[in-house]
This record gives sequence, C-alpha cells and structure tokens, in this order.
Amino acid sequence: MADAHEILLAPSILAGDHADLKSSIQEIANAGLKWVHLDIMDGHFVPNLSFGPQTVKALRAYSDLFFDVHLMLDNPDKYIDAFLDAGSEQITIHVEPNYPVAETLAYIKSKGCKCGVVLNPDTPAEDAKPFLKDCDMVLLMTVQPGFGGQSFREDVLPKIEQISKWRDEMGLNFRLEIDGGVDLKTAGLCTERGADTLVAGTAFFKAADRAEFINTVCKQ
Repeated sequence: MADAHEILLAPSILAGDHADLKSSIQEIANAGLKWVHLDIMDGHFVPNLSFGPQTVKALRAYSDLFFDVHLMLDNPDKYIDAFLDAGSEQITIHVEPNYPVAETLAYIKSKGCKCGVVLNPDTPAEDAKPFLKDCDMVLLMTVQPGFGGQSFREDVLPKIEQISKWRDEMGLNFRLEIDGGVDLKTAGLCTERGADTLVAGTAFFKAADRAEFINTVCKQ
C-alpha cells in the first residue's frame, strides 16, 4: 500500500487579484497553507492566456510557498527550463499534446524538481498509466481547463478511484491532485476516493469564512 498523505489545499492564484498577485499569494500564506497552484495557459492547448515564467519568478521573490506549476501548453517540453529558472518546485504536464512526455518528466526530475502528469476530464486513466512510476503527482482535471468557476465533473470520480487503485497496486507514492470546481461538497467526493491534494480557486478566495473552508476541506 502507498503511504497515506495528509490532505493539502493548493489555492489557484488564477482566482486571485491579477492586479495584485503579490497580495493574493500572501493571502494564501497568511491562511497557514503550504502550497500555491500556478496555472500556465498558452491560448492554444486551452482557450485562455494566463501568465508566463516571468510572473512566476516575480512571485517567487515574495513567497516561500511550494510552487505547484501546471503547464497547459501545446509544447511544455520547450518551456521547462524557463519555469525551473523561475523557481518552480513541481511541474505537471498534460499527456494529451504530441511531445515526448516520458523524456520531459525525466528531464524535470534530473533538475531536482518534482514532476507529474495531468489528464483532462475526457482523457482516460489508461493514458497516465505508463508514466505513473515516474510521477510525484498525478493531476486530474474535473473541469475542462481554460477558465475558473466551472462546475465539477462528477463523471471524473471513477478515474480518481482508478488512479488511486493503481497507486496502491503498484506500491507507488505519488500525490493525487484534483483541479476544478473543488468546494466544500466536492472536496469530500474526491478525498474519499483517494485524492490527497485539492486545487481550489474561486472557493478559496471567495470563502465567507476562509479558516472554516480550509479546515473542512483538509479534514475530509
């Protein structure tokens, strides 16, 4: 069996104040959390743009949080060095585009950075299986990536169970992260199926009682 992980909440800076991301990242730290999730979008693989390595590097100068960087790019292999140099501590890459996924994971790891793969909601769990042994993280999208504030896709729940089952059967110890529509209700649906890392953007930044939100999500 894989070792049990504490449940971590990784707020997405994408839902923060883009006119003052420095303050938004400080809000995460002030809430007592350890991780921040940084969504990098290229306008090609997903129909939106966010920010690039320069912004990540600028935020790095003001934060000791663990930088969980999610590359939603057509050619993530071409930008690994830039995001490593910017201070990423974990880089996750999608399996859907056509590029050398295994080689890219190996390169990230060779540079002393954690790595992992990401699956879109309609991508089958089987597409991640060849890479599981090389991953520190498997990220499952529960919305179609590109925009925040979408509704949680419950049809992804069996995929969470499958990846968690393979983790146990293969004796692996990667974290299992969920991103998209995570709130007080859906967090429990994920953690009871084996997820241990939850990305929340809108639900975190707009929570009426942020401490209560964190305690509820992390103690599911």
